[in-house]
Amino acid sequence: MEDRGVDLSVLPKEVRDQLAELDLELSEGDITQKGFEKKRAKLLASYIPLLPIDVDMTLPDVQLSPSHSGDPTPSPEAPGPSTSSASRHHRAHRSGGARDERYRSDIHTEAVQAALAKHKEEKMALPMPTKRRSAFVQSPGDACTPPDTSSASEDEGSLRRKAALAQGLQSPDYWINRSVQSSSTSSSASSTLSHGEPKSQPQPQLAASVLTDVLAQTRIENSVPPDVTSSTPQDRGSRVDLPPAVRGMSRGQSRSSMLDTADGVPVSSRVSTKIQQLLNTLKRPKRPPLSEFFLDDSEEIVEVPQPDPNTPKPEGRQIIPVKGEPLGVVSNWPPALQAALARWGATQAKSPALTALDITGKPLYTLTYGKLWSRSLKLAYTLLNKLGTKTEPVLQPGDRVALVYPNSDPGMFWVAFYGCLLAEVIPVPIEVPLSRQDAGSQQIGFLLGSCGVSLALTSEVCLKGLPKTPNGEIIQFKGWPRMKWVVTDTKYLTKPSKDWQPHIPTANTDTVYIEYKASKEGTVMGVAVSKISMLTHCQALTQACNYCEGETLVNVLDCKKDMGLWHGVLTSVMNRIHTIAVPYAVMKACPISWVQRVHIHKARVALVKCRDLHWAMMAHKEQRDTNLSSIRMLIVADGANPWSVSSCDAFLNVFQSHGLKPEVICPCATSPEALTVAIRRPGARGAPLPARAILSMGGLSHGVIRVNTEDKNSALTVQDVGHIMPGALMCIVKPDGSPQLCKTDEIGEIVISSRAGGTMYYGLPGVTKNTFEVIPVNQSGAPLGEVPFTRTGLLGFVGPGSLVFVVGKIEGLLMVSRRRHNADDLVATALAVEPVKTVYRGRIAVFSVTVFYDERIVIVAEQRPDASEEDSFQWMSRVLQAIDTIHQAGLYCLALVPANTLPKTPFGGIHICETKQNFLEGNLHPCNILMCPHTCVTNMPKPRQKQPVDVGPASMLVGNLVAGKRIAQATGRELGVVEDQDLIRKHQFLSEALQWRAQTDPDHVLYVLLNAKGVPVCTATCAQLHKRAEKITATLMERGGLNTGDNVVLLYPPGIDLIAAFYGCLYAGVIPVTVRPPHPQNLAATLPTVRMIIDVSKAACILTTQLLMRILKSREAATSVNIKTWPTIIDTDDLPRKRPPQIYKPPTAEMLAYLDFSVSTTGMLTGVKMSHSAVSTLCRSIKLQCELYSSRQIAICLDPYCGLGFVLWCLSSVYSGHQSILIPPLELESSLPLWLSTLSQYKIRDTFCSYSVMELCTKGLGTQTEMLKARGLNLSCVRSCVVIAEERPRLSLTQSFSKLFRDLGLSSRAVSTAFGSRVNLAICMQGTAGPDPSTVYVDMKSLRHDRVRLVERGAPQSLPLMESGTILPGVRVIIVNPETRGPLGDSHLGEIWVNSPHSASGYYTIYGEESLQADHFNTRLSFGEPSTLWARTGYLGFIKRTELLDASGDRHDALFVVGSLDETLELRGLRYHPIDIETSVSRAHRSIAESAVFTWTNLLVVVAELSGSEQEALDLVPLVTNVILEEHHLIVGVVVIVDPGVIPINSRGEKQRMHLRDSFLADQLDPIYVAYNM
Repeated sequence: MEDRGVDLSVLPKEVRDQLAELDLELSEGDITQKGFEKKRAKLLASYIPLLPIDVDMTLPDVQLSPSHSGDPTPSPEAPGPSTSSASRHHRAHRSGGARDERYRSDIHTEAVQAALAKHKEEKMALPMPTKRRSAFVQSPGDACTPPDTSSASEDEGSLRRKAALAQGLQSPDYWINRSVQSSSTSSSASSTLSHGEPKSQPQPQLAASVLTDVLAQTRIENSVPPDVTSSTPQDRGSRVDLPPAVRGMSRGQSRSSMLDTADGVPVSSRVSTKIQQLLNTLKRPKRPPLSEFFLDDSEEIVEVPQPDPNTPKPEGRQIIPVKGEPLGVVSNWPPALQAALARWGATQAKSPALTALDITGKPLYTLTYGKLWSRSLKLAYTLLNKLGTKTEPVLQPGDRVALVYPNSDPGMFWVAFYGCLLAEVIPVPIEVPLSRQDAGSQQIGFLLGSCGVSLALTSEVCLKGLPKTPNGEIIQFKGWPRMKWVVTDTKYLTKPSKDWQPHIPTANTDTVYIEYKASKEGTVMGVAVSKISMLTHCQALTQACNYCEGETLVNVLDCKKDMGLWHGVLTSVMNRIHTIAVPYAVMKACPISWVQRVHIHKARVALVKCRDLHWAMMAHKEQRDTNLSSIRMLIVADGANPWSVSSCDAFLNVFQSHGLKPEVICPCATSPEALTVAIRRPGARGAPLPARAILSMGGLSHGVIRVNTEDKNSALTVQDVGHIMPGALMCIVKPDGSPQLCKTDEIGEIVISSRAGGTMYYGLPGVTKNTFEVIPVNQSGAPLGEVPFTRTGLLGFVGPGSLVFVVGKIEGLLMVSRRRHNADDLVATALAVEPVKTVYRGRIAVFSVTVFYDERIVIVAEQRPDASEEDSFQWMSRVLQAIDTIHQAGLYCLALVPANTLPKTPFGGIHICETKQNFLEGNLHPCNILMCPHTCVTNMPKPRQKQPVDVGPASMLVGNLVAGKRIAQATGRELGVVEDQDLIRKHQFLSEALQWRAQTDPDHVLYVLLNAKGVPVCTATCAQLHKRAEKITATLMERGGLNTGDNVVLLYPPGIDLIAAFYGCLYAGVIPVTVRPPHPQNLAATLPTVRMIIDVSKAACILTTQLLMRILKSREAATSVNIKTWPTIIDTDDLPRKRPPQIYKPPTAEMLAYLDFSVSTTGMLTGVKMSHSAVSTLCRSIKLQCELYSSRQIAICLDPYCGLGFVLWCLSSVYSGHQSILIPPLELESSLPLWLSTLSQYKIRDTFCSYSVMELCTKGLGTQTEMLKARGLNLSCVRSCVVIAEERPRLSLTQSFSKLFRDLGLSSRAVSTAFGSRVNLAICMQGTAGPDPSTVYVDMKSLRHDRVRLVERGAPQSLPLMESGTILPGVRVIIVNPETRGPLGDSHLGEIWVNSPHSASGYYTIYGEESLQADHFNTRLSFGEPSTLWARTGYLGFIKRTELLDASGDRHDALFVVGSLDETLELRGLRYHPIDIETSVSRAHRSIAESAVFTWTNLLVVVAELSGSEQEALDLVPLVTNVILEEHHLIVGVVVIVDPGVIPINSRGEKQRMHLRDSFLADQLDPIYVAYNM
């Protein structure tokens, strides 16, 4: 084995294996001699002395040694598999003939390799998705992937790398990818770059990259996500490698502490590195470049790409219709096909008609013409006379009958088919249904329905195999009409009586049989063929193929339809041919069986598909002595597929030495509608073979024919399919729009006019007209004569010598951005990406889906079970690049599904329509997915440029007024004056109000606390509450050592203790701070927040219960916080009866009453200061709005720790004197109906709850309303049910709550919402006097531009918004531009500013950030009313004047809250509200329980909770991407699928999106799957 001075024995084992693999490929005909030599030379290049070679070759290839992986990282230099184990795999697959080589083309493979090599130089990498290890079935390949070294330190890593390089093998860190690398490094090391597994490892040399600096400083060796494929079990805890400073971070900590490094990039984030990598990928230019375009929201959303002036246009003259040779008249041709059968049955009874094979390929039986005739006759007689009675026969001539026979039993099918012809009933052959849910069975049902079929003929064996119901009846298949089944085995047939003769009329235009056809959309229709068409078609085939009587034909095709039926059942009987049927099952078991049959029977004609050629080639080694010289015509049924050329060539290459003559290969083109369109006639011996067309794919995509000259990578080689059929006329017309004739150099649809075609789609006159009755028109639109043509569904052109060339089918046509791509071409390109050891070659589906006003290409393939994650991802990213380069088309989605899971057609192909349906419905269950919306969605409008604000205040104001817009402001009613002296004293301070009530009405019950059973466990009268407060005051003074004005934390479960402690603090002159107690089962998450509030508020003392005190000092608590540094803890459970020496009275009402701490939705922990005067005016305002008096009862089911919840729970009753029934929301978890049954039992008129409570009731009790009604639950007493919230009203939730409990008497007007914010705890609340809250529909497109445009309900892109409740007395609201701080007109969205005596007086902060405080609490407008002080709520909203009247008789101004300003997403210059995007996401798939969105470096990140099984996780990725693109015109950057409950939600039921963002970036979410959209 010497080769140009190289001793092969000294080569590395890998290279020797690769050479052996190459030899094998050459011997199996998988590679041409030229390709073999080229690859071999490339392999040996580095070992041949003094050979001029490219610098790329000098470094060893970036590959793994077998010890690391059975699936090496492929690189363009070395396509073939390179390890011994891989080559073994390879051989095994080959010999089984499992690889479907229909699309194999060496030229194309080389083109794809070249294209990929070109990409490689760009050094761009795609971030690999992160997948949880449990999520998918582990494959054996996973066990040997490189170990994860992400936790190694820098120095250790670099040493390891050097050592690895020294061995010529690179460690994972090295071959993983280096996307942030600068382009100066040599390209050899990055040969896997554009396809390697991109776990990015930034290089310190790119100082410009902030990210790199951060990573360099923190010495985190590389930002590899946890290796989800390594076989070593990984500890969950070790996933996040946080520096110690960040590790102790608590949930509630402010964002600044987390994101204080480098523009908010968390130090340790592995995730953010991937995102950085994704951003690098996205910086590449898109094609086509976006043109400058965007005017305003009135403009249409989509950008219409301007036609490119360089687009090739057809230049030829108009095509002239092509005529086939005349159909000859032969004297002895029968008047009908049945007559031919009668003739042969009588005169040539012993002559063989059909030989069927068993599963091993041996002959099973031979049906003679005599037998065929007599059995068909019996069947015809039985059908007409023995089903039903004489007076009421079941079948009449002309009825349609389904033929259900397996392909492996051609004899039974022949008899049934001819039996039907003789009985003059119309056979409709269909596939055997395998199960009730069979792919496409519903569509077959549609076919049977449209043809009016109610009877099915089948064989006994087949009937036994059909799925049955438990009592033995055949099941009702999905979508099928009710069927009667008739068995046609001979023993069940009746011999016709002597006087009975079948009626054989001369062929006419009546339908004789119906052949099924599936359309692109998956609908199955029946093409009706008339008697005359059938006869003419047989005659034309006989003439074109020159059939002679008594010849032998080997048929590998399905005899129920298409060529298998036309040649193998009809034309063969007409010419007394002996057909040998080789069923699909035999081919699967013995792929060479058809070649053996040709050899044994000296067959003259063989009818095959490319698949059969390929299989025979694969297995031919076993047959040395086969002789194919008898064949005069090898008809290739799918020769019209452009990719058939290579199969034909390769087959000829192998079998020419076995006597196969080159001129006998006859490709043909067929169509279900026009039957045979064209067929190549066998050439004369030694005549030159027809030329081939080498076309430019670029030209084809624009529908023009251009010979490929410049770029050999994107060429398509097409062979002709011969001339059109005798007696036919053919034109080429434009495939869409009116059937205008094409020019000679234009690709169009072939249309045929012939007596030998189908006549209609049976039972579907509408569709028939567009297909079977087409009259072509010329350029000026004038029709071309009267003769109707039939559309064939084939795309092609007429070449020199009137030869027909077909380049694709309409059903495989994908129209993407006005360019045509053919599904088959894309499959071929995907398969040319070497090495295809990730997917099964024959199991790739390509289709397009319409998303955002254009078709998008989706490729789905079945993944081999032994393919590793890296291999799959690498193959996918290379397919992307190949298709991008060769077809100039962006792929939208590439999905790999587990082996054998794609829906199959009856013959094992992929059922494309069903696959597409599954994809769109989220039922595909991929195991790998790659979405590339960023590359292929090029019709997005240009981002909005915000106008610079140069306009002066006066002109803005005038502009608004001229436009007829009023300034957007609204005011609640007056607070009124307090007359009574007593009340003035009472109103000044709450502490005095309680003392006053304790004296004047000591036994009035203020509070009732209920437990889960609805039993009052604790009540408090005015006097009791006062006395308990005094006890606490005394204790505080004795044990606390406190000064006036110190802060005291109250740590209590919801209840009356909390209220007493609050007033105890007021009596003592200290400032109470209410804090939610930690959750005993979840201390690690909840205790740090408690600790933080205690620290931030500088509390001098903690008041709590004995139980909580034990928890605070417990061992468990010590693991999450330092318990040694708690302030003084006082438990208030058993206090001595003492009275304080005196009760504190504040000197002024501006003194601080309490601090209100809360975590906002953006994760900011803020405490606001509430003065005594603010507290009393707030209570007074609520009292007026809700008409609260001491005789009233209200029910509260809220958390009492902050905001309006705290005010209603602790303050309101003491102020207004009404009785509050307190229901802790936690109790609802153990007893769902508690709140509603309380309302019913106590006949409550006014109740307050939170969204969480409402959601619990809606989800948990929605189905039980009948049962509750039976228990006597009645809600007709409820007049107002107010949801307390700091967000946009959740309209869908309040509406479903109202609808669900309407049956229990709940008034549809009862439910409303309140609105408060940090700066003002209560701005709106639906009172008793005001009008009902109104709902408006606003245009979402305008809202993104900060404008408010009202639209009709149900308008596209409309968003329903509900008013947030009536503005409280004493409150003024104005809508302001947050940037310019000027007031806005009422058609604008702006920040809600509020002026009210009960606004908080400022933030309580440890740092004393006064600027922040002044900005939020005491702000002035930039113009309009400069003296008034406003507080900024931080919420966006608008005000609309409604037609309703308020209490004073004026028109009511409604305030609509749209969302928090901090939470809005600024994307593409527009403002988005997360809730809107989340609403769309939740609708995308039934398994999305909850979702949240946020942005990170301008990428939109969507986190979706998966409620279904983990195999559905990847289904969500395309659906989420689609819905956001369609409804919000945004491209999602990252989709994260997590378990239910991962999205943090605060006590008010609001999503904590910023917490979620921090956890995501710190890699703490443990996601099921993270997809990075390209």
